[in-house]
Amino acid sequence: MTKYFNGSITELETKVAAGLTDYRFQHILRVRDYAVKLARKNGVDTDKAEVAALVHDYAKERSDDDFLTVIARKNMDPDLINWGNYIWHGIVGAEMVRDELGVTDLDILNAVREHTTGGAAEMTVLSQVLFMADYLEVGRDFSGVDIARQITDQSLAAGVRYQIVHTVRRLVQKEMAIYPKSITTYNYWLTRA
Repeated sequence: MTKYFNGSITELETKVAAGLTDYRFQHILRVRDYAVKLARKNGVDTDKAEVAALVHDYAKERSDDDFLTVIARKNMDPDLINWGNYIWHGIVGAEMVRDELGVTDLDILNAVREHTTGGAAEMTVLSQVLFMADYLEVGRDFSGVDIARQITDQSLAAGVRYQIVHTVRRLVQKEMAIYPKSITTYNYWLTRA
């Protein structure tokens, strides 16, 4: 049993895997492993980090209709309808995690919400751990990942800064819209590490 889910970790893994491709579930397992490592290093409850990592992409492969239904039913920010899965699977996905999996710990749910957008002063160390574990899990091989891992090994905050700066830069280079919370995250972390 885990205190953050009404069941065992194995039962949580089974429930999460049921709605995902094996490709996505293997990513989740790698994020879990990296999150537990970062949690240990940064004084975060490893059980909480494990559950957060296991559920972070729970909704990643859901349909747009599923997300739009939850946004409407829960009276969420109406601007959310202008975004897509990249934003929805964290922010709206946290609602699905609570409702469908029974995970109610606010730190875990907020970490799920912020795992793609980040957060400013409200971003807990757990949220930072998940943000970085998703970015750095061992299956990632983008240019600069080894540098990002080294920076994060030295300072979690510096890793968060590195990720948000490089993510915003990439989105600007691609001339893509940037979710407002990501801009807030960028502005906050730019001078923090």
